Amino acid sequence: MISSIIFIVVMAVGIALFAMRIRQIRKNILLGRDLDLSGSKSERWKTMARVALGQSKMVKRPIAGIMHLLIYVGFIIINIEVLEIIIDGIFGTHRIFAFGGPVYDVLIASFEFLAVGVILSCVVFLARRYIVRIKRFFAREMTTWPKLDATIILVVEILLMFAFLSMNATDVLLQQKLAAAQASGGEVSEQLSHYIQAGSFPVSEALFVPIYEGMDVSSLILTERFMWWFHIVGILAFLVYVPYSKHFHIFLAFPNTYYSKLIPKGQFSNMDSVTSEVKLMMDPDADPYAAPAEPEGDEAPGPFGAKDVQDLNWKQLMDSYSCTECGRCTSVCPANMTGKLLSPRKIMMDTRDRLEEVGKNVQKDGSIKEDGKSLLYDHITEEELWACTTCNACVEACPVNIDPLGIIVDLRRYLIMEESKSPEAITAMFNNVENNGAPWAFPATDRDKWRQDV
Repeated sequence: MISSIIFIVVMAVGIALFAMRIRQIRKNILLGRDLDLSGSKSERWKTMARVALGQSKMVKRPIAGIMHLLIYVGFIIINIEVLEIIIDGIFGTHRIFAFGGPVYDVLIASFEFLAVGVILSCVVFLARRYIVRIKRFFAREMTTWPKLDATIILVVEILLMFAFLSMNATDVLLQQKLAAAQASGGEVSEQLSHYIQAGSFPVSEALFVPIYEGMDVSSLILTERFMWWFHIVGILAFLVYVPYSKHFHIFLAFPNTYYSKLIPKGQFSNMDSVTSEVKLMMDPDADPYAAPAEPEGDEAPGPFGAKDVQDLNWKQLMDSYSCTECGRCTSVCPANMTGKLLSPRKIMMDTRDRLEEVGKNVQKDGSIKEDGKSLLYDHITEEELWACTTCNACVEACPVNIDPLGIIVDLRRYLIMEESKSPEAITAMFNNVENNGAPWAFPATDRDKWRQDV
């Protein structure tokens, strides 16, 4: 009874802490501008099924993709057993689903093979980081915390799978001791009678039973209970930790891919206010002296582009929390390849860091207040923004359809339209468009002179 009460309290605390963090992240995301993405539902469901569930973009790099898929499938399926553990923990039972007979045996056996797959994949991923030392894992934005975060998750997954297999191994030995005691007609303790014959354990019997088979009954029970508690408390701790880490993508990948951009990647969104002005300029019947339309309601018009996170839309803020920090975007960025400062991964990490900063200020003050900082300048520099070629390679490479380019373009819009800042070459082009009606530095009357030399 005491064990059940402790279990219920631990589980309730874990779920409450997780829910509180999710609530805060939701509030942070909703600090962004409104954006209507309610249409094209069938296409959005297909995109989510293909990219998030089917991992279609992960397997474009087969080795890492297959290992990631194994961890993803293994960890999710193995944790189906968590439902059984929760019921056992609340009611003090043991392997409550054992009534499934052969089906239960097949499930437990498959969980064990998947657990080994998860362990091996995590070991390979650690080796890629610390032995092979793949370049994208050690870029300048990968400071102490991002590297530590990835390591923590991989090590925790190994420990949880080790605990799962050790729990099963000691369970097997206790089942054997119970069967032997019953066969000999000897007295069976209440604790030992708990371990009924249930499950099939091919991996733990082969690899883990030899580790524990020299123990007596009380030591086996103690070890089995420790591994059981370590496994479930570890999963609850993992649940609480994940929303603070880059691994929150295991939850956000699904809504993020559902709401991902469906228009062609090269198609930019136009600002309504600018579009209206251009249409007015192109309308021969428009009154050039007419007063501009007043904004609807009492709300002041927003800035052109974005200077801080609240100027971005909610989907861009969701992108920042969905970032896996895998670095695939940066590894294919032509600007980054040539040594320029731009890293699409850093753009997303900086956006998330600034959003967390603003979110904490809102928690404290109740509203967004000026703190002397902004996403532009304090986190992302002009040099990074102007290094972007808008080629969309980062968008194409992202495994969860994040769009770093959208944020880059909005920040550049602010620089040009609010602060009149642009590189010399772009300023010259603007001047040519204004004076000559084209990007080139010669008048319209001279445009056909090039033909004379052909």
